[in-house]
Amino acid sequence: MSAFVKSKLKLAKDAIAKRDYEKARESALGVLEYEPENYHAHVFLGVAYMKLDDLGKSEQAYHTAIELNSVQVLAWQGISQVYEAARKWTQYAQTLEKLAYLHASANDATKCAEALQKLLELRHDDTRSSRMQLAETLSLLLPESPLYTVLATLPAPDPTNPASTIIGDVQAAIHNSLPVLEELVLIYEQEENNIAQNEIAKRRTRLGAPPLEQIQRDVTLEVLSSSQLPRLYEEVLNHPNTPDELRRSTEAKLLRAKQRHLYALPTSAKDGSPKDQVAAEVERLINGMVLLKIPDELAWSLFIEGKDAAKIEDYDLAILRQYLELFQTSSLSKLLGAYFAYVGISSEDDDEDEGKTPREPDPEVEYAEIMIEAFNDLSDSLLAHRIIAEIYEQDADYENAIKVCESGLELVRRSEQNWGRPMNHVKKAFNVALATSLVHLFPPKNHIRALRILDQVLSEDPDDTAALMGRGFILQYAKRWDEAADLFSKVVQLDPEDLDQGGRAKEERAWSIAMCGKQQEAADELRAVIGTLEELEGHDDEKARCYWKLGRCYWEMGDEHREEAYKHFVTSLKRSPTFAPAFTSLGIYYLEFLSPPDPNRASKCFQKAFELDPREADAARRLAEGFAEEGEWDLVEVVARRTIVGEGGLEEGPEARASRRYLPINAWAWKAVGAVELTRRNYVAAIEALQIALRTDVDDHMSWIRLGEAYSKAGRFAAAFKALEHARELDHEDWISSYFIGEVQRQMGQYEEAIVAFQSILSGRPQEIGVLHSLGQSFLDLGQYELATGFLARAEVSFLSAVRVSLDLLEASSGFRRVAWKTIADALFHLSAFANIDDDDLAQELLARVIPLVTDHPGNGLVDIVSHPLSVDSSENLPLLALEAALVAYDYRIALGAIDDAAKASAYHDLGSALSEFARRATHDEKRERALQHAISQFKEALRLDPSNDAFWVALGNATFLSQPGVCQHSYVRALEIDSKNAATWTNLGLFYLHHEDAELANEAFYKAQTLDPDYALAWVGQGLVATVNGHEREARALFEHATTLTAAVPEADLEYATRLFTKINKSTTSRAASKDAFLPAFFVLDRFCKQRPQDASALHLFGLVCERVGHLSVGVDLISRAISVLEAAYEESEDPAIERQFTMAHTSVARLRLSTADYAGALESYQVATGLLPDQPNESEAEADAESRVLLAQCQFGAGLAHFKLGELPEALALFEAAMATAVDHPVIRGHIVVLLAQTLWAIGTDEAKESAKTQLLQSIEHDPENLMAINTLAGMGILTDDDGLIDAALTEVLSLPLDQRHERDPERDVTYLLMQHHLGQGDTCQALSVAQKAVFAEPACTDMRCSLAALTLRTGESSAALATLESGSHVHGDLAELRAALALHAVALCVDSVQEAPAALLLAQKAVLLSPWDRHAWEAVAYINCRAAQ
Repeated sequence: MSAFVKSKLKLAKDAIAKRDYEKARESALGVLEYEPENYHAHVFLGVAYMKLDDLGKSEQAYHTAIELNSVQVLAWQGISQVYEAARKWTQYAQTLEKLAYLHASANDATKCAEALQKLLELRHDDTRSSRMQLAETLSLLLPESPLYTVLATLPAPDPTNPASTIIGDVQAAIHNSLPVLEELVLIYEQEENNIAQNEIAKRRTRLGAPPLEQIQRDVTLEVLSSSQLPRLYEEVLNHPNTPDELRRSTEAKLLRAKQRHLYALPTSAKDGSPKDQVAAEVERLINGMVLLKIPDELAWSLFIEGKDAAKIEDYDLAILRQYLELFQTSSLSKLLGAYFAYVGISSEDDDEDEGKTPREPDPEVEYAEIMIEAFNDLSDSLLAHRIIAEIYEQDADYENAIKVCESGLELVRRSEQNWGRPMNHVKKAFNVALATSLVHLFPPKNHIRALRILDQVLSEDPDDTAALMGRGFILQYAKRWDEAADLFSKVVQLDPEDLDQGGRAKEERAWSIAMCGKQQEAADELRAVIGTLEELEGHDDEKARCYWKLGRCYWEMGDEHREEAYKHFVTSLKRSPTFAPAFTSLGIYYLEFLSPPDPNRASKCFQKAFELDPREADAARRLAEGFAEEGEWDLVEVVARRTIVGEGGLEEGPEARASRRYLPINAWAWKAVGAVELTRRNYVAAIEALQIALRTDVDDHMSWIRLGEAYSKAGRFAAAFKALEHARELDHEDWISSYFIGEVQRQMGQYEEAIVAFQSILSGRPQEIGVLHSLGQSFLDLGQYELATGFLARAEVSFLSAVRVSLDLLEASSGFRRVAWKTIADALFHLSAFANIDDDDLAQELLARVIPLVTDHPGNGLVDIVSHPLSVDSSENLPLLALEAALVAYDYRIALGAIDDAAKASAYHDLGSALSEFARRATHDEKRERALQHAISQFKEALRLDPSNDAFWVALGNATFLSQPGVCQHSYVRALEIDSKNAATWTNLGLFYLHHEDAELANEAFYKAQTLDPDYALAWVGQGLVATVNGHEREARALFEHATTLTAAVPEADLEYATRLFTKINKSTTSRAASKDAFLPAFFVLDRFCKQRPQDASALHLFGLVCERVGHLSVGVDLISRAISVLEAAYEESEDPAIERQFTMAHTSVARLRLSTADYAGALESYQVATGLLPDQPNESEAEADAESRVLLAQCQFGAGLAHFKLGELPEALALFEAAMATAVDHPVIRGHIVVLLAQTLWAIGTDEAKESAKTQLLQSIEHDPENLMAINTLAGMGILTDDDGLIDAALTEVLSLPLDQRHERDPERDVTYLLMQHHLGQGDTCQALSVAQKAVFAEPACTDMRCSLAALTLRTGESSAALATLESGSHVHGDLAELRAALALHAVALCVDSVQEAPAALLLAQKAVLLSPWDRHAWEAVAYINCRAAQ
């Protein structure tokens, strides 16, 4: 080092000492300029910068110094001060730790301790460090730390002068590391617990996460695999300064940590696996604690529970007593203490000496209750489960024993998984107890499951006596007596001295031998067993059982031994008065052997046996049969249900339900329950009971019938049908199943099949009352269905058949009069809705049979309503007579009385409905009012009897719709309160609101009805009416159209829709002759309406007009003629001027149609009738009537003139034409039509004078009305026919000069274009005609008719490809259907004109055209042409 550097360094050092940091900085920089890698210069520069508050440059200077020499402490000390000043705590902590290591390498313990002291102070500050960083720092003070060797040289702290040093904490930790270990334990416990909880919470939220238990295992294994706690626990335990209390708590913590680790480790089949190692460590800890009697309950519990003991007696009694002494308040101690007292074992060590008798349990203490109460808190204790299972088994509480054993087996599985070792003896003990309980719980219900368990146990230990006994009992219940006897013999050989298993085995072996027919041998063995039992105190149940079995042996020996058997039965009851089988046997003795029989004593014996044990099925069946003979069905049900409970037929739960996989032993009990539930209308319970009964007896015909009946009444018709079909297969001769099948078919809506079924029964049993009633009801239901679907003729036949069958029922029996008259009245009521009855003879015959039966009992309210006596001969209106007969029948039904209020209310409602219909049809106001008021009173009476029937409220509302609005609204609202989902009621309410001009409320009601039932047509009609009120004609028409498409037709909707459609087409069409297809919907709905309402003149007239438009002229003539007849009859009765005007219009329409059919004489006659009804000079004061009369008169005059012309009466024709023109002088449109038709008529005369007169008439009309395009076109046509170009130009010039839109408006049919094309073609100028057609297509590309005309002209020129292009370019356009059909034929022709190869495709198109329009001659010609081309 040069002198210059030294001098500069000295100057820098002196400047720092004098706090002249600027000078120090300059000096240090000077040194670095000369010697850049001078360590001390960088250190001095760092000090200067730090003092000048330039911490960044200071840190940089120190870093450079450290890079130059990392083992010198000066730079590290300096940079630590910079980090502390800059509050960079992470770098500060790292620097302090580095300093500690540097000082330790220099063996400077004090400096090392000072660095650690500062580091500890930093780490203890939670705001600057984490808990794990504190743990890492504390670890530097432990013996395994690399700093510990140097720090160990520090002197011990002076407790008398703690302020004498700044490293007192480090000194204390070095000389006593126990507090450090305790702090480390606390930190790691908290951290590991937080890590585990957070990780578990995070993993639970993942998709497809495993069960919580598995997540806890995985997380615990991950945490404990790297845990520091076991090592720290060991160090605390091994520390010499650890107090006993801390040692015990730490040892407990270590045990629990090891236990958690052990339980989390996966099981491995390899020896020496990690799980085995940890298990050995846990066992070492447990054994040490138990050996030292350390009061750690977990250690003792693990020690006790981990013992694989075959029996409870194999547990170490001394250990159990020590447990009781150490943990007197624990639940297990309470259970063990009670168990010891229960079995007579002392809980004190001094009573353990041999030779001492067991302690007797205190009879006043309920040890079982104590054990069960303690067991509730021991859900994880294997020993507790074994003890409680044994207690339940001894008390014959097999159901709870099974639950405890199943829970115990689950604990065994978990214990084996946790410890990684098998517990075969404990598992076997639980399996044996479980199987034994299953054997005796509701045998043989659980025997299959028990047998699987017993076979597994016996495969491992063939000499297990308990398992052998259980298997023997199963064989007994299976009637395999020889095999059972062999098993019980084996038990006797294995354990002959055991009074429990051995003695019971001897008894059961004897019983098995007896069942094999060896009664005497069995009796001898039973006497030996009884002799042994009689020497013992107690065992009363066993003695009674043996005496009863001995008595049964004598009973089976024959009549001569029955008295001996009787004595043994009595002895059995003396030994145990609660032994039920002995009572059953005594009852059989009194009933079957005693002479004379004593049924009373027998019944008492059976009752006593059944009270004691519901499993006594023989006694129960005999009791039930006795009660059934006495008619005590409630007692039969009680006995049957208790028998079901006794055989285990019900599952556990809050509501006892029948077992799903249960094969009943006593099927008769389930049959009895099913029959009772069926009678009570509890159909679900009846179905369940009958299904279970049929599991045992699948061929029981009557049970299948009852099951089918229950299914049908529960609404499950498909299942009912299958059950009844099966019943019929079992007994083809039984008509009951066929009857129920018919009933099911009727309820399913298969009325025709039901009728066939009932008729087949009646063919063999013609007087069967119930079948007759069902047949009549089926006919009635079928008629209602046919009426709703529009099959009126079929419905009439069905209703008449219903009346006929019901009359046969009345003749067969008078006991069914109410239901028969109900059917008759309903059928007659529906018949009365027909306009005409086709089968008059049958209807009159049936009415003649009905009327005498009911007219003798007229109701008081019908005297002034229905004329008496009713007579078929004097009535001209059969439907009205049917209605009157229905009224009288309903009234007679009321007079017959009713079984209950519901039936009586229904009768009043039916009469009220018929009266309402009668009031609607009545022509006399007084009779109408009386009928309506009487109907209202009937509805009110029905509501008084049954106010909860919404149909009655609706009927009352309908009856008071016009007369009492308040009552009507209240009735509808009450009906909706009862049934708010009835679409018909909502519709009625909507019509009520609409009638009272509240369209908003009406719309809401109709919308609600549509929501509830979208297929209810009347709701859509109501919506259409609301739309009409609101002026939405388009929406209204769409709603009416939708209503007509629904299944249940509403005639009013049909008429309204047809009227609106007809009006719309007439007003909106731009064509004089709209397409026939547009009128087809109106045609079909009017056809349906007129069949239902054949006397509606307006509908008939409208239907005739529609037929005129679709081309059915003769049908139209017939329909309007019928309308004329109806109007004539109505006018004769009322002489209403409105009817007269309708009559006149009908004659005008029918005359026009007759004119079209060439019936000129008929047309002239009708025109004359109409003209005669019209005034010659209409009243000018009545403008509207005058206008209508003038129009009608003009039409009649012109039509009559045309008829005269066709008849060759020209003068009369011309006179009428002139009169028509004079009448229509104020109606330009009508006059224009008349002029054109007059001109055409004159032209048809054929003379030059007539033709000139025709031209003159047209010219005058055009002059008077320049926009009369019809006249213009007619005049142009005349010019074309006469080749008069001047006339053509004069006629068409004005039209052709108009703009295109105005021209199309005046000429909607494009007649001008057609005439021009025909004119040019007539002159032979095809090119000019083609030009006209091209211009027309260019002006209207979407016009199919123009395209066809252009294509036809193009074909004439031989350009078939151009014609095809013209047709194909318009194929996407949706034009008129008729035009599209015509285009098909033209397309087919164009396709094969030039190419014969296209003939097949062309033929398909032509055939399609024929299929669509078979009446079109052009389509047939196209087919013929293509066939000719194909043949060439």
